[in-house]
Amino acid sequence: MVVKLPSSTEWVLHCATSLAQLEPGSTASTAQLAEYFDLPAPYLAKQLKALVRAGVLTATTGPRGGFRLARPASEITLLEIVEAVDGASAPYECREIRQRGRGALPPEDCRDTCVLAAKMAEAHEAWRASLAAESLGDIVAGLPEWAPERTRRLLTGIAPARRTS
Repeated sequence: MVVKLPSSTEWVLHCATSLAQLEPGSTASTAQLAEYFDLPAPYLAKQLKALVRAGVLTATTGPRGGFRLARPASEITLLEIVEAVDGASAPYECREIRQRGRGALPPEDCRDTCVLAAKMAEAHEAWRASLAAESLGDIVAGLPEWAPERTRRLLTGIAPARRTS
């Protein structure tokens, strides 16, 4: 069994990263984000609402409404985003097959946690720690210098004001 995160995980990570590149106070609508990434707007809206419920994004209504980060990008971890749409449960579930079939071990030999379940739990915790250690701010800081301006221009249609001096 291969455990994969749903494609919506990629969607929300990219959408949150794009929102982190906007000017403070700026928003992007579901329609803008869906068009920017060529995604189905109704399904994307559901995922973005999960980020609002998790306190990652805020949503405003009206003609200039849309989504923006609820906190500074440096305070939002990748783990928060992933868990907002995918939950926090571990992908590996030990079903104690070591106690079944021809090779079944007796229950007294299975009092301790299965070594494989322990290793999978360790790997899951390492994965969670890695995502918790990375913020949206870290991701934006790692983008090419030209990327935020391009994102603002293509996502919202608004280029940042140019300095005249």
